[in-house]
Amino acid sequence: MNKNRNFSRRSFIRKSAGAAALLTMPTIIPANVFGANDKIRVAVLGLRGRGKSHVGIYAGMKDVEVACLCDPDLNILQQRAQEFEKNHGRQVIQHQDLRRVFDDKSIDVVSIATPNHWHALATIWACQAGKDVYVEKPGSHTFFEGRKMIEAAAKYDRIVQHGVQARSSVAMQEAVKHLHEGLIGDVYMARGIVFRDRGSIGDKGVEPVPKGLDYDIWTGPAEKRPFSRNYIHYNWHWFWNYGNGDIGNQGIHQTDICMWGLDVGFPEIITSGGGKFLFDDAKETPETLSSTYHYPKEKKFIEFEVRPWITNYELGSGEDDDVGNIFYGREGYMLIKGYNTYETYLGKDKIPGPSRTGGAGDHFLNFIQAVRAHDKSLLNGPVETAHLSSGLAHLGNIAYRTGRTLNFDPVNEKFINDDEANKYLTRTPREPFVIPDKV
Repeated sequence: MNKNRNFSRRSFIRKSAGAAALLTMPTIIPANVFGANDKIRVAVLGLRGRGKSHVGIYAGMKDVEVACLCDPDLNILQQRAQEFEKNHGRQVIQHQDLRRVFDDKSIDVVSIATPNHWHALATIWACQAGKDVYVEKPGSHTFFEGRKMIEAAAKYDRIVQHGVQARSSVAMQEAVKHLHEGLIGDVYMARGIVFRDRGSIGDKGVEPVPKGLDYDIWTGPAEKRPFSRNYIHYNWHWFWNYGNGDIGNQGIHQTDICMWGLDVGFPEIITSGGGKFLFDDAKETPETLSSTYHYPKEKKFIEFEVRPWITNYELGSGEDDDVGNIFYGREGYMLIKGYNTYETYLGKDKIPGPSRTGGAGDHFLNFIQAVRAHDKSLLNGPVETAHLSSGLAHLGNIAYRTGRTLNFDPVNEKFINDDEANKYLTRTPREPFVIPDKV
């Protein structure tokens, strides 16, 4: 392993959070302010898809209580509340406006499964309100937001877990340990692969806001635009105002593994190319995107490719989607399939080496254990991972949108002599949904 790297992922974590242990799952949970019989009261923000899973996971945990459900769409909110009462025999607090959740002093934890454009501000407001946070990927919608999330978690001493579940996988921890210890020799390149079936979304045009949807709250910190059904309830991923394309969707799991395995922070040189080649629909983000991230001082490189189907199986998984990572070293290579399987092939003869499948771990349980102990060092996916993995995706998207190779200063987190590119690091604020420079 290179002992002279300039600005690695480990130095980033130390600088930002004071050294979080990321390679092993915690097994010893010290006592904290929660008593042995005290329940941690959770509010889930955003309830349609991933948020519904959040509710079910917390409801199955010992000494955890789903106390509040929140969604700007009353139709979804009431449906989930009815489902919860039927399944668990009790009612929960319901809010359309997430600010009411932060006002409620009885809530200990907020679990955020909103669209991307709300992730950072909801996290910061929750920290300011004294609540711990689980936030889905990507942690941030713009690069600027990620640094503010780190600052808020530190200033208000809150536990913030980022939803990169592979961090809690025993197989992934073992794989990264092999990479760092030199199993495949000096690791010089990582490849992230996101081949997902993303079809046309058509173009539904604009129309009046549907009954029951608080569109102002749904829009939040984004630019307020005339309502379109293209934006709800999943296809917001494909509009720059709300989402980040598939590199900032599924891809965050793979950008995180690329950086984790290579042990790097942000790159110095970024290029991206791609576009829409298949569908004449309303999507703004590219269907196909190929990005490269170069670390010249460390002699390392990341390739990342997003591609819709139909395509080949690059990882040889033979599954419906081909998603994962490949690491290349002087002595061999490693395949990572999904979140929970790795294989190694060593030497010129590609002799099978160590491999593992299984041991997924429980990312939510890891979070709750850290909350109960009030110990950030127990987190497998601390807030710094939200800035790193999301930030890498943002840099690739900015290179695509500017249409040229970009030079980045990873210490000051700015593009070098490029005002146009730097404008993409943040967004025009919309009152009162503003992330301040000082959180």
